Amino acid sequence: MTIAQNSVVEFLERLAGSAPTPGGGSAAAIMGAMGAALVSMTCNVSIGKKGYEAVEADLLAVRDESEKLRLRLTAMVAADMAAFDGLMAAYKLPKATDDDKARRSASIQSSLARATEVPLDCARACAAVIALARRAAEHGYKGVVSDAGVGVLSAYGALRSAALNVYINAPALQDRAAAERYLTEINALVASAAQEHEAVYSIVRGRL
Repeated sequence: MTIAQNSVVEFLERLAGSAPTPGGGSAAAIMGAMGAALVSMTCNVSIGKKGYEAVEADLLAVRDESEKLRLRLTAMVAADMAAFDGLMAAYKLPKATDDDKARRSASIQSSLARATEVPLDCARACAAVIALARRAAEHGYKGVVSDAGVGVLSAYGALRSAALNVYINAPALQDRAAAERYLTEINALVASAAQEHEAVYSIVRGRL
């Protein structure tokens, strides 16, 4: 088994385990990073191909942006775990006195905000991957355009998965104005991505 395979197996074993982290939020980040990686691969295979000279500059730009997003989403795996672990730690704080209860409540609310913001940022990054996948699907080498399709599906699944973590945490926020901002933004991202990923998928199917 290679190092890469071992890393994948280890992550999946941890994901399947009895500990709550890594969980769905980390999985969403991995899915999004996979989507970005597939967009990058579509570009990398296409760059330098005969007949694609006219779109090479755009493919280079797409590749550079998708690589930034891949690294950003990969980092969110640990960020999501830290956010959830922080929230669980806050719930375990003592509540024997009024001061204890106040500190515990403040810590829970701060942790809830973080546990909402991380998946929201994941969803934003995935929306950007979906937009890049359109350009890769339109201009990429026909032999790997199906990979751009898999990339957009990965990013869309990741975005909707991240949205679930926003939906589960935002209602518990006492700062209702912030909660409404989070929910309004995630709803808009989900709605926009639903249309865009279907459009990209249709582009891919049309080129196969």
